[in-house]
Amino acid sequence: MSPTLRAHLFFVLISLSLKMGLSRYVEDINSSDGLYSLLSMEKKRDSEDFVYRRPLRCMDMLATDGHFTFVASRPQLACATFIIAEPSEVISLELSDVSIDCSAGDFIKTFDGWVLKGEKFPSSEDHQLPVRQRYRDFCSNPETETTSRSSQNVAMVFFRLQTPGSGFTLSVKKLHNLFPCNIMSQNPEGDFTMVIPHQRRNCSFSIIYPVEIKLTGLSLGEAKRNDLIPQYRRHSHHPLILRIQSVSDVISCHIHKQLWSGCSGSGDYVELLGGNGVDTSRMYPVADLCYSLRGLAQMKIGCDNSVVRLVSSGNYINQVSFQYRLLDHHELPKSQENSLDNFCTVE
Repeated sequence: MSPTLRAHLFFVLISLSLKMGLSRYVEDINSSDGLYSLLSMEKKRDSEDFVYRRPLRCMDMLATDGHFTFVASRPQLACATFIIAEPSEVISLELSDVSIDCSAGDFIKTFDGWVLKGEKFPSSEDHQLPVRQRYRDFCSNPETETTSRSSQNVAMVFFRLQTPGSGFTLSVKKLHNLFPCNIMSQNPEGDFTMVIPHQRRNCSFSIIYPVEIKLTGLSLGEAKRNDLIPQYRRHSHHPLILRIQSVSDVISCHIHKQLWSGCSGSGDYVELLGGNGVDTSRMYPVADLCYSLRGLAQMKIGCDNSVVRLVSSGNYINQVSFQYRLLDHHELPKSQENSLDNFCTVE
């Protein structure tokens, strides 16, 4: 990921984290050697034995393997580290050299996913573990709670250290994931294929940008028809940027024209979601498809977060392939054109 794109992603996290009670620590990142050194491409490995090391900040984002050490210079009451890997990877975390006082209220917790503004990614509907099992608390058992492994390409560490000089080292290692599920994209453009092999689960691909998404292939068990269905709500009356294109025609849709019950009853389907948070269960359905796709379906979603979500009953091997790209400035809607009630607003 380029420094510019990483900076954009980190600024998104910072803006969201301001509402997490972490705003008073943001100044740490604005020092002369702070943000751009933090977001610049990590050092290239000179050899296979090279291990990258650098200090960890109270608010930080990591996108590479290495050892990251935090030492408190003053009481740090609400710190968070966001870790992100490539879509086809999961993350292994290990704590070492831990020097904290759990009895005084210090803690270090890892989370299987991300938490932003009280919302979790993956959502509780999409993750296979209950929320309480996604947290690992070092203080609950310092001998066993030093390692954790994510289920997807993002993970998080929360910590509070009240005594200057206390600290720890976090080791990050990325591992290959044969069947990636619930991905947070680092980039605003690319292509991907999600596969769910005979598993009853949901998988989401989340893009924290307004993008155009092209579905290039979809295999859903015994599905036989090609039919992309836009989703609408009764109270909505403004047009949404949405373009549906099959092999032979283009259909323009407006929110007030029709209602559709959707594909949720089919058990196997793909849906496109839009919203300004990260919890897919709180996002709005833009369109869904419960029939195998031959041809091209594409649409523009002018939200801060755009999601392709594959739902599987476990009876089939389901697969969806898609491409995505960042919307140009002239493609973004004016606020009144996308001011849906409780929906996205793009300025």
